[in-house]
Amino acid sequence: MITYNAGNYDVVVIGGGHAGCEAALASARMGCKTLLVTLSMENIALMPCNPSIGGPAKSQLVREIDALGGEMAKNIDKSHIQMRMINTGKGPAVQALRAQADKYEYYREMLKTLLSQENLDVKMAEVERIETVNKRVTGIVTRTGAKFGCKAIVITSGTYLKGRIIIGDLAFDGGPNGQFPAVKLSDSLRDLGLALGRFKTGTPPRIDRKSVDFSKMIEQPGDERPLRFSYISPRVKRPQLSCWLTHSNKRTHQIVMDNLDRSPLFTGLIKGRGPRYCPSFEDKVVRFSDKKSHQIFIEPEGRSTDEMYVQGMNTSLPEDVQLKVLRSIPGLENVRMIRTGYAIEYDYVIPSQLKPTLETKEIENLFTAGQINGTSGYEEAAGQGLIAGINAALKVKEKEPLILKRSEAYIGVMIDDLVTGDIDEPYRLLTSRAEYRLILRQDNADLRLTEIGRKIGLVNDYRWRIFCEKKEILEKEIERLKETTFTPADEEMAEFLTGKDTAPLRDRVSLWEILKRPEIKIKDLVEEGLVDDNDLDILEQLEIQSKYEGYIKKQEEQIKKFEKMENRAIPEDIDYSEVFGLSNEAVQKLNEIRPVSIGQASRISGVNPADINVLLIFLEKKRRK
Repeated sequence: MITYNAGNYDVVVIGGGHAGCEAALASARMGCKTLLVTLSMENIALMPCNPSIGGPAKSQLVREIDALGGEMAKNIDKSHIQMRMINTGKGPAVQALRAQADKYEYYREMLKTLLSQENLDVKMAEVERIETVNKRVTGIVTRTGAKFGCKAIVITSGTYLKGRIIIGDLAFDGGPNGQFPAVKLSDSLRDLGLALGRFKTGTPPRIDRKSVDFSKMIEQPGDERPLRFSYISPRVKRPQLSCWLTHSNKRTHQIVMDNLDRSPLFTGLIKGRGPRYCPSFEDKVVRFSDKKSHQIFIEPEGRSTDEMYVQGMNTSLPEDVQLKVLRSIPGLENVRMIRTGYAIEYDYVIPSQLKPTLETKEIENLFTAGQINGTSGYEEAAGQGLIAGINAALKVKEKEPLILKRSEAYIGVMIDDLVTGDIDEPYRLLTSRAEYRLILRQDNADLRLTEIGRKIGLVNDYRWRIFCEKKEILEKEIERLKETTFTPADEEMAEFLTGKDTAPLRDRVSLWEILKRPEIKIKDLVEEGLVDDNDLDILEQLEIQSKYEGYIKKQEEQIKKFEKMENRAIPEDIDYSEVFGLSNEAVQKLNEIRPVSIGQASRISGVNPADINVLLIFLEKKRRK
């Protein structure tokens, strides 16, 4: 193929999904001349599966992306059709914000943001080859022969690498939502020496709203109060569309069981490993055969479409069986199917080949982010894309990289899990994966990370001013609550406490200590005029920091111990086969993953505490020499 020089850039981002959008915007906003190359301009920030953002662990990710200067939170605030807080009956560590998106408005808003961003060009093309010199990237080549030179590349190809769509006994090459797959790029990565694996994911059918009987379902409305993901978005009350809850039944399950011989999941047609935490419907029916029903949520995909998403019914059953299954569910007896559910197999880069910066160890200045790294979920992809874009820009500028610790952010937990662990299924972030989840809450992401975003150049003056004002008000209000005290002789306070069924005062007590009582809510103090009617975010912070102060302090002590291990750096040039006393498995794993610290080494599967002690002794001897 004849190639021609089509231009030169600092950073090229391949793929326009959630990871690619964040990577490209971050790079451009940090002053790098950036090119975003996408297979389709109509599928920028595509939501090929569930049209929603947030949920447990994922809302923390979105808030962290926002605090660092990313785009996802602002975009969903502008395009949601429903928003609600879930897990409100549980502690703040697992409470989560979830928004139903208008997937078409989400796309339009993101495209508008990309096209108006300074330093950023967007081009529709298929990248077939990564070019390198001496194992360092120099550019890309597209299917039409366009050659773009660059200093760094971020690949965010999602599930497109050698994508294969499977429906029943039908299988064909393809990407999500009827798109073309990227075949030659996968071969190019192998030629560069990267090891690839094969995963599988899937999506449920879409149905026609007009054919649904909602009277047989339970309505799931959004919150009445105006909620938001980004702390700089205005609190706007948008008209909300409800979701609806129904259930499968014995008849549904029998239809599935009667057609397992036509299911590619059980016939062996599907080879890739699927996500354990988001199994296909037929897998749920077989694995949980004792359950009489499973929840099925019917969710709107937008304001201007009648398509509805059947949450909880990912499937690759034949099309005729899918329709039978749907029509066995209450409210869907006469349903019309608009899009058939399918499974998709795709290549991914085994993430142990990555540094904590998301740069590949094999090829310098080549970064990967999103589902190409073996993850699932829009939020996980966006978080990786942001970090990869930041580090690509920092590498071009010859500055120190950004590596978030497990104790600093859910993003840090996710990336550490990827580059350190053995990923044998699509990775999904869960609150249980974070050891310090009481510190890494969604409500305090801005307090944790905005200063980092400002330092790297992604937090603009407007966002910084709002953050500083909030922080100042919060600090002053905490100080005032601690200094404001009451005695048993204060009749108004005594009457207030009696009305709340809580014990009377016995000594002089601060308002901060009174707020710690489980019977007392921050809104009660606002109603009594004891606390100013501040922004909801500040009131939420006051309540959480007061009530959980003791637990938070304990976790902060744990973090100090953790960081001692994280700060014990390991030189890059160690040959672990020369470290006497390490087990054979530890030598193999350590040489493969090349941990940057003792803390990371301790989390590698196959490296036991005895190996860590041997390594500590070796490093100490080396230091003394």
